[in-house]
Amino acid sequence: MNRTVYFADKAVAFTAEPPGGAWYAVAATAGGGISRDKILNFLESHNTVAVVSDDPDGVFAAFAAEFTPVEAAGGVVVNDCGEWLMIHRNGRWDLPKGHLESGERIEECAAREVEEETGVAAEVVRPLCETLHAYYFPKTARWELKRTHWYELHTPGCSGLTPQTEEGIDAAAWCTPGEAAARAGDCYPTVRTVLDRLRTSADVK
Repeated sequence: MNRTVYFADKAVAFTAEPPGGAWYAVAATAGGGISRDKILNFLESHNTVAVVSDDPDGVFAAFAAEFTPVEAAGGVVVNDCGEWLMIHRNGRWDLPKGHLESGERIEECAAREVEEETGVAAEVVRPLCETLHAYYFPKTARWELKRTHWYELHTPGCSGLTPQTEEGIDAAAWCTPGEAAARAGDCYPTVRTVLDRLRTSADVK
């Protein structure tokens, strides 16, 4: 079960053991839990917070209940040239993704969002991972917890990109895996997680 929640560039992990390193560890009990406000307070002075508990699933579930859940999907398209598709959105390199629509299967959502945001028609090959992203949405005045389902997709073509500028995308580009790794430093942690998963799983093949 994925219990790491990203707040932009910062991360909160719910775990049974302190991870050590740069993580700031705080204790929580299943009965007491830990509030969103307390986590936000910790994140003001720490980039990574580990909530340590004998019941990390229960503490995470109580924490997640303070958010409105949102489902989304996206992915990395790989073409017959061995290139990966990335987009540049709001000043950062990113991957195409978007919200699940009513009546839509999650795999359909991933393929639709790729085509809408880049102009590339691609088919889902396999799931890669899931990420959790928490944020405040001013239009609805609520905190949302977005679970994004990430996939590897395939298209034969090596050109024909049309970035969806109305969604803040100013570029779409095919890049080698090495170029994607170089651009990962400019990405949000959720996107780096997806790129790392594709890279390591491709090495295993």
